Amino acid sequence: MALIRSIIIDDHPLIRLAVRTLLEKDQFSIVAESDDGLEGQKLVELHNPDVLVIDIDIARIDGIEVVKHLRRRDFSGVIVVLSAKNPDYYAPLSASAGANGFVSKDKNLQEVISAINAGINGYSYFPLIKRQVGEGSELSDQQKIAMLSTQEFRVFQLLVDGLQNTEVALKMNLSTKTVATYKCRLMEKLKFKTVKQLYEFGQRNSL
Repeated sequence: MALIRSIIIDDHPLIRLAVRTLLEKDQFSIVAESDDGLEGQKLVELHNPDVLVIDIDIARIDGIEVVKHLRRRDFSGVIVVLSAKNPDYYAPLSASAGANGFVSKDKNLQEVISAINAGINGYSYFPLIKRQVGEGSELSDQQKIAMLSTQEFRVFQLLVDGLQNTEVALKMNLSTKTVATYKCRLMEKLKFKTVKQLYEFGQRNSL
């Protein structure tokens, strides 16, 4: 039986080693690895693997954007997102980008194999999303995040990462004025008065 050709993209060498060891034990062949989104994207286009395991927080292009790009380019392999980020928010983002599954790094890494096998057999593999219940009329954190558009959420992520408006504008190919507008909308929707509150909200929810 032919080995399943796989690529791993993650910026943590120990995670890449752990995933490589796990896959090789299950008769997968690792054709390439990278810690960089842009390089990883090119490697996938070069090797056209059967499986891609990718983190979200990687250099130059984040994992969600890599998944979107590959699906736009008709990459048909199984994509599993492996991340330490909050699955309540990032599992749905991964699914909408075109991933076949999402596995939290907090879980047993063996779940990566389960997610890959699900994808190979035509199924998706995503965690059940926790339903947060707000007290009284107060919205839960999850409900607040759900009100944001894709662009607003991306701006939010970058601001929480500590980027200034000009840096966000450069990274998203937007004008500084547009970023400032998104920032105002975020503050209004999330009912925050200071950037510190925005940052603390992001940290609390592992965003």
